[in-house]
Amino acid sequence: MNRRKSSAKKSGSKSTIRLNKYIAHAGICSRREADMHIGLGVVKVNNQIVTELGYQVKEGDVVHFDGKRITPEKKAYVLLNKPKGFITTTKDERGRKTVMNLVTKATPSRIVPVGRLDRPTTGLLLFTNDGDLAKKLTHPSSMVKKLYHVVLSKSLKPHDLVQIRRGLTLDDGPVKVDEVSYVQGASKREVGLEIHSGRNRIVRRIFEHLGHEVIALDRVVFAGLTKKDLPRGTWRHLTNQEIDFLKML
Repeated sequence: MNRRKSSAKKSGSKSTIRLNKYIAHAGICSRREADMHIGLGVVKVNNQIVTELGYQVKEGDVVHFDGKRITPEKKAYVLLNKPKGFITTTKDERGRKTVMNLVTKATPSRIVPVGRLDRPTTGLLLFTNDGDLAKKLTHPSSMVKKLYHVVLSKSLKPHDLVQIRRGLTLDDGPVKVDEVSYVQGASKREVGLEIHSGRNRIVRRIFEHLGHEVIALDRVVFAGLTKKDLPRGTWRHLTNQEIDFLKML
């Protein structure tokens, strides 16, 4: 099979778009990840494999990614207030309910969740087909902050609160929170915790490390987005102002 050595100019015109950007706009992955896929030879343009980074797609070109035709989609940004009992994945082989069941009517574009919330966790979950933004928001260097409302099976003692604030060492290394405090007006079983780490089950593991069981965990803020006017189980589109803010993070 022929591998195309493109003669396209590296500087695109109004009628061309860089191949990695085309793939990202189709909601497949970020531009950086697209470059890796292009190098592996899984992308075809007009039925020819293209491996050249910087290749420009022209109007009328037909692009296939891993055997499936793709087209750029209108960017979509959907915020869900996730209820418990749903798995954060695009498909579950065991037939369990996924978060995709909750946003089927949000947009015709192919959106995917940004990061994840485990099955019993509730709260804010962002969906988009903007591969570059999704990559940015989930990369550790972005330092995206998340605020959680934690309900424990028993009161958190003040010295445990101090320990969390100072930092803990878990099985997979040290963890430092940005802020932690008791929820004002509630019992000492309820704690607010702000953290930017995206490690798996990190909030639950912080409290389990100190002998506490988390009986409810709700993400109330994600990257500056809040649950205001967003009841549990419902979604909304981000405003242009919110989208611009996320892109500036």
